[in-house]
Amino acid sequence: MSAAAATDRPAAHHDAAPAAGSGGGRTLRALLRQRLRRDRWQLVIWLVSIGVLAAFSAAAIAQTYGDATSRAELLRLAIANPTVLLLRGLPDGTSFAAVTFFEIYTFLALLAGLMNTFLAVRHSRAEEESGRAELIGSTPAGRLLPTVATVLHGVLANIALGLIVALGFIAAGLPAGGSFAAGAATGGVGITFVAVGLLLAQIMSTSRGANGFAAALVVLAYVVRGIGDALGTPTGDGTHLVAAWPSWLSPIGWGEQFSPYSTADWWPLLLQLGFAAVLIAVTFSLQAGRDSGAGVIPERAGRRDARPWLRGPLGLAWRLQWPIIVGWAVGGAFTGILAGALGTLVSSSIANDPGLSDIRTAIARIGAGGSGPLTQLFISAIFSIVGVLAAACAVQSVVRLRQEEAAGTAEAVLTTPVSRVRWLLEFVLVGVVAVVLVLVAAALASGLSALAAGEDAARIGDSFVAASAELPVALVYLGVLALVFVIAPDWTIPVGWATLGLGAFIGIFGGLIDLPDPIRHLSPFADAPVVVGDVDWTGGYWMFGIAVVAVAAAAALIRRRDLAIG
Repeated sequence: MSAAAATDRPAAHHDAAPAAGSGGGRTLRALLRQRLRRDRWQLVIWLVSIGVLAAFSAAAIAQTYGDATSRAELLRLAIANPTVLLLRGLPDGTSFAAVTFFEIYTFLALLAGLMNTFLAVRHSRAEEESGRAELIGSTPAGRLLPTVATVLHGVLANIALGLIVALGFIAAGLPAGGSFAAGAATGGVGITFVAVGLLLAQIMSTSRGANGFAAALVVLAYVVRGIGDALGTPTGDGTHLVAAWPSWLSPIGWGEQFSPYSTADWWPLLLQLGFAAVLIAVTFSLQAGRDSGAGVIPERAGRRDARPWLRGPLGLAWRLQWPIIVGWAVGGAFTGILAGALGTLVSSSIANDPGLSDIRTAIARIGAGGSGPLTQLFISAIFSIVGVLAAACAVQSVVRLRQEEAAGTAEAVLTTPVSRVRWLLEFVLVGVVAVVLVLVAAALASGLSALAAGEDAARIGDSFVAASAELPVALVYLGVLALVFVIAPDWTIPVGWATLGLGAFIGIFGGLIDLPDPIRHLSPFADAPVVVGDVDWTGGYWMFGIAVVAVAAAAALIRRRDLAIG
């Protein structure tokens, strides 16, 4: 027997050993415990936030729409206005529980998707980038067992998510049976996106690319579901809707088909789990055939010599983030097109049907409100969603700052004559530029689509004014999260995404369900400047001030702490 054959045989046996026997079971349990321990605080923040959101939304809807007549009016207005369906969900009857599910489920599913894609990438592609996956692969765990542990970790996290959502609804007085079905619909979406995140971790060569692509797919699933709901067919007494075919292309749309408080069908869970199983099988197939650290889509070869503008941290920060910034800007442009094209449609629809005039109140209660021409109100309401995209871009900039520090690459930059303060501030500056680009892209797209729909040139100005109202909101997220990064670096990522998700729901949609003002104003989105009718920039000035003070404090404090690597 040759020496090569002698060395190959034990290696093959070594790789196969973890798959069976008590040794493999112990290794799997150790890997699962490691993931649970590592994510304990992030998961607690996500799960508690989503559960509280479910319970509080149900309680607020009970207070606002306490009788069947008001709930029926709400659903008829929603069915008459496709834009509301795009943002909300699928009407399924006038019971208190059914209206609660209509109002809140799609947003819970959106948060579940983001939570799970980040979880999957964190324990797969990010581990390969840091080198930890290679170290674990040299142990009896091999290459595949860590992925098995991540799948189990994701399933357990989503079982907990489903239970917490169900208990939140039950605590608010919703029927237990339907609440557990609603929890399963939410957890099923989460498991689907665990599989999506794991697959993208195999395809993309960086965690940044995998996270960005995965988040885009979550948002796409939300939008595709919304299009299917908006194109649906009313049935019965006009308070039920059968979704059109696009909803069946989205895992979030599958979750709506549970109809937990009417028919309580559990069979859509099979769609979610079956789709996840297929993606996980493809993931294992790809992982078995690629090199550790490499992606299915290889990184393209870099230049032999760096460009001159990469000599400083500002150029480096832009180089690291520009693909993500472009992605958020494209999302802003698509949302702007929706605002400009549908604004005229909504206005003309209400003009032709006086019975829909109450929809003006519903639109005004999205975002900062105000009073004025309906088209301006609608554009302002949709630009609240653009504000979420801009704030997400700001959060992403600070998250990248934390990732650079954790990976140790920031340490190499700081060994040069670059100071910590300059390093921090130039990443923040890129974040400011990114926010402005997202808002400008949305404003241009909105104005041009309004012109194409037959509106006059004044709609371009309205779009830019609506975009400017979202600038201070995004800057608050940028500045305050930069301060969190300096004070508690390990909390940067969970705090950034959790506060953005909660802030977006409370600030934008809280008015639709009559959340108490003290709670709504915990969100920067609720205090965005009013730029329709009586213009009021008071909230904007306060937020600009808070952002500047937070960045100044971060710059002063970063001198006093060590780099937090790992």
